[in-house]
Amino acid sequence: MPLELFERMREHEHEQVVFCTDRSTGLRAVIAIHDTTLGPALGGSRMWSYKSEAEAVRDVLRLSRGMTFKAAVAGLNLGGGKAVLLGDPRKDKTEAMFRSFGRFVHSLGGRYITAEDVGTSVDDMEWVRMETPYVTGISRALGGSGDPSPMTAWGVFVGMKACLKEVFESEDLSGVRVAIQGLGHTGYWLASYLHDAGVRLLVSDLDEDRVRRVVEEFGAEAVAPDAICSVEAEIFAPAALGGVIDDESIGAMRFKIVAGSANNQLEDENRHGAMLREKGVLYAPDFVINSGGLINVANELEGYNRERAKRQVETVGGILEQIFAISRREDIPTHEAANRAAKQRIRDMARLHSFWLPRGEIKRKSARSARE
Repeated sequence: MPLELFERMREHEHEQVVFCTDRSTGLRAVIAIHDTTLGPALGGSRMWSYKSEAEAVRDVLRLSRGMTFKAAVAGLNLGGGKAVLLGDPRKDKTEAMFRSFGRFVHSLGGRYITAEDVGTSVDDMEWVRMETPYVTGISRALGGSGDPSPMTAWGVFVGMKACLKEVFESEDLSGVRVAIQGLGHTGYWLASYLHDAGVRLLVSDLDEDRVRRVVEEFGAEAVAPDAICSVEAEIFAPAALGGVIDDESIGAMRFKIVAGSANNQLEDENRHGAMLREKGVLYAPDFVINSGGLINVANELEGYNRERAKRQVETVGGILEQIFAISRREDIPTHEAANRAAKQRIRDMARLHSFWLPRGEIKRKSARSARE
């Protein structure tokens, strides 16, 4: 495992991986810091019942790399990081566990700033905050932004309009069919926004209560989980876990657009990104269209203002239009265009460190970057 881990870190240029364990609280966690060229690494803490420790490591490495690209494309002065806690979020959570995790986060001295993610909540982050200031996504009562899911969903909603404009030359969602896979916090809010825009919703989730709620509130049509990838609709919105876009789902899909909030939607980035393009399906790169949550919690670092955060989230549509333009101009899949844009910004900003500044200026510059 150590040799394989170092090879994986070298492959995608990760800076640091931290394994955290605390027998007294049951904590088992992994923190991955991918790249801090642009600033401290910010990314959520996911709690999940992984099948193995190796699966957890693979997930945290992929997710942290995605956060680097997400921050870069969104124009944030932040790097990419992520944490995973191994355990069942429905029964294994305790205050002691999250406070122990907070101490590990604090030991990194601000290189990694955490937030909520799949399987964790605002309440969990408030436990973390008892041990470290390096946490975002806390409640509004404590000066934070609360649950970032509504902003993530808003960014996806705005991004869908950009996708429609690219494919159909119209941003009007009225009457468009959207298939949503996953009705957690973000999936629910996305369904709400789309319903208000006159969309015909087709929805699925492993949790029948979530499906029932969306059907009753928004008049959605329920679809079996194993059939959602093959329904007839203009847009497919993955809003659960990653890896849903694979050989089987691409072969079955009848969509024109894939635009959802899930991370790492492509099981094999290069292979399946190219397959979507060959099939004539426009793919909205996940780390671009789902960046609203990151943009939202990043605003906490300099004092949260909801209206300012929402305006910044609404730039997601314009960023996607730029990605689509690069894809057309260079004749490459959209995921590759997004990767290039992210890497170019990182290279451009890295050049700022190539000349010497007086020591005081370096301190002020570093502080400003952290705030931004």
